Amino acid sequence: MKGLFDFTEVSTYFFRKKDPNRKTNFNLRAMHTINKVSMVMFLLGVIYFVIKHL
Repeated sequence: MKGLFDFTEVSTYFFRKKDPNRKTNFNLRAMHTINKVSMVMFLLGVIYFVIKHL
């Protein structure tokens, strides 16, 4: 049950430092932005679902 609610991967995705040796372009930044927005929406939906059923 402990590993079921482990959100370290999500938190490290949002708060990791940028690698200065890696080139970035618009497509990569757009992909990461969309991923972050979708994760936030999913977590908000899960929180809403849990609160609604309590």
